[in-house]
Amino acid sequence: MSDSTSSSDIQAEMAKLAAELEHHNRLYYVDAEPEISDKEYDELFRKLEELEAEYPLFADPDSPTKRVGGEPIEGFEQIRHPLPMLSIDDLFEISEEDRDAIEKKTGERPPKEKEIVDFYKRLQKGLGTETVPVTIEPKIDGVAVSLVYRGGRLEYAATRGDGNTGDVITSNVRTIKSIPLILDPEAGAPEVLEVRGEIFMPNEAFVKMNEERDEAGLPTFANPRNSTAGTLKLLDPREVAKRPLDFIAHGLGLVEGGEVGSVTAFHDLLDRLGIRKNEPLWRAETLNDVLDAVRELDEKRHALDYGTDGAVIKVIDRADQERLGYTSRAPRWAAAFKYPPEQKETTLEDITVQVGRTGKLTPVAELAPVLVSGTTVRRATLHNESFINERDVAIGDTVLIQKAGEIIPEVIRVVKKKVPDSGVRFSMHDYLDGACPVCSGPIEQRETTSGSKGEERTIITHFCVNFECPAQVASRMRQFVSRKALDIEGIGSIVAEKLVERGLIKTPLDLFEIPEERLANLNLGTDENPRMLGEKNAAKIVQTRERAAKEKPLAKWIFAMGITQVGESASRELSRLHRNLREIAESEILAELRTLKTGDRKEDNEKLAPYEIASEVGPAVAKSTLDFFQSEAGQHVLERLAELGIDPQSDNYAPKPAEAAASGDKPLAGKTFVITGSLSAPRDEIAAKITAAGGKVTGSISKNTDYLVAGEGGGSKRDKAEKLEVPIINEEELESMLG
Repeated sequence: MSDSTSSSDIQAEMAKLAAELEHHNRLYYVDAEPEISDKEYDELFRKLEELEAEYPLFADPDSPTKRVGGEPIEGFEQIRHPLPMLSIDDLFEISEEDRDAIEKKTGERPPKEKEIVDFYKRLQKGLGTETVPVTIEPKIDGVAVSLVYRGGRLEYAATRGDGNTGDVITSNVRTIKSIPLILDPEAGAPEVLEVRGEIFMPNEAFVKMNEERDEAGLPTFANPRNSTAGTLKLLDPREVAKRPLDFIAHGLGLVEGGEVGSVTAFHDLLDRLGIRKNEPLWRAETLNDVLDAVRELDEKRHALDYGTDGAVIKVIDRADQERLGYTSRAPRWAAAFKYPPEQKETTLEDITVQVGRTGKLTPVAELAPVLVSGTTVRRATLHNESFINERDVAIGDTVLIQKAGEIIPEVIRVVKKKVPDSGVRFSMHDYLDGACPVCSGPIEQRETTSGSKGEERTIITHFCVNFECPAQVASRMRQFVSRKALDIEGIGSIVAEKLVERGLIKTPLDLFEIPEERLANLNLGTDENPRMLGEKNAAKIVQTRERAAKEKPLAKWIFAMGITQVGESASRELSRLHRNLREIAESEILAELRTLKTGDRKEDNEKLAPYEIASEVGPAVAKSTLDFFQSEAGQHVLERLAELGIDPQSDNYAPKPAEAAASGDKPLAGKTFVITGSLSAPRDEIAAKITAAGGKVTGSISKNTDYLVAGEGGGSKRDKAEKLEVPIINEEELESMLG
């Protein structure tokens, strides 16, 4: 800009660039019809950034450049929704048994979607008409959110919360490029407009994000919905901006200064405003049309770029909606038909066995390829030999499969035998022939019981007990280096697998001896297309592994070992009872505890009362821990740690109240805490503060719990604490107790 350029010209240029960028954001994120290349978009973006840096007084807080996220916020404020964000009633497919019973009684066989028929009849009765125009659209598996625009600008965004009050997440929502911050003034938006919809992660973007996190050595997410919910709870919008969040509008809340008389008019308004609406969309005026649309959506939904689990049916006219009214929790004019998991028949061609992180040997069904819920399934878990025997599964059978949660393929039942009783029976004993299928190491059979008294069933599982089994090393490494364990950065699934494949490690502890230069030259690709780990990533691994060797407390190391049944809470309790790993291996406390009965421990606990053993360490954990450290694998761990000069020490050792009191009158000595809800820091950090102050942190509420530290939410733990009259405190109160 020249010296003669007026301030109004500068502002006009900045406004023009901002409008142009928003136009292209809409084309890219909403319409999926980009007009310019990424390079051209970046040039416009940088030009606006430069002007805003040079003339900060003219910078618009809603500028497209601000979507990368601002400074971390202190915590979420709460706001009352202008209109309640109610739930929606679910409708389900009825069983074949119910259809048979109805047919026998009435002479007519109802459709599987009978609950839709009943719902539509209620609409007809409530409105006194045979024709009730409705829309049918996908039920998005995301996180519900309310966007409130005032004067054409996004005033705030909030979560559903309890339906009446939600968390204000405006800073995080501003980073989602498909959500306009300023509405087109020519589009005719009402003065106040509340748009409701779902924030979600597109499927492909979620997979790509998980791959990138895995390669960077970061923990991956279980599914798109959970990762979306977790992302929106982050207090740093800059981190939120790195996640591939998207938004689709599906509902209308408060409207002031304008009229939106129907669902159709609302969709037209969304199109004018550049807000992505829920599609595909059907309009139906008869019951048969509704059923046809619901069935057609079930066929099409697997091709959508986000998860769905149902079809939402809504009355179109808002006046009719008001006439039908609401129950205390849901509108009477809308319902969601939940699709049952898609089930398909296929042939079980073979059964193989895979080795898990803990050495567990799991039988796997090798299937004739079949399309289920949008993807081709070739393998499905059979869990264990007991599962196979109970369902009489044999090679050659025709089986029914589905995806649990539409994600994990599983065998439901045998549909028919290839030839009655002549299928090839599967036996883990015969298949394994006494050796692990991967390393040929020794295996052992374990039996557990489940079910209520009188209805117990024995479950047989097999384990490879060779600590150096290659199949276990890569998967063990993922837990070993995870944030909850030793927090060694730069090692994900690919790096872990290549370390094993290239012969650099046989056990996770070998990681501490690999030279930095050797790590840098680790080939993550193929011999034909090499891709090296690189100096930067190697330096990160070395730096964080050295920190783990010197600084990580005993509890983290116990959890890193991946001992069966020993989770985070049990690791902390074992650390409270012992000074180091050698003490655990030779523990008289665990030896005593191992002999106790599972279940009611009232009498047996008298022997251990001076130690105040928490519920996380029962007979099963004690046995598993001692078995590990007394096994060849466990002894190898202790020897290797000694060779490496690593001797993790407890940072919360306090086995007896008398010793704890004598150790300096710590403020929380003898007190037991449980942590729940959304807090300002990770739970392990808060737990570390409590244990450092002499307290004890467990994972479940009981009458022996002294305090529940609760953030937002808390769910069942908060309810149980109230029932048992356990005091519930917040973070501020905890800080006060810590002094």
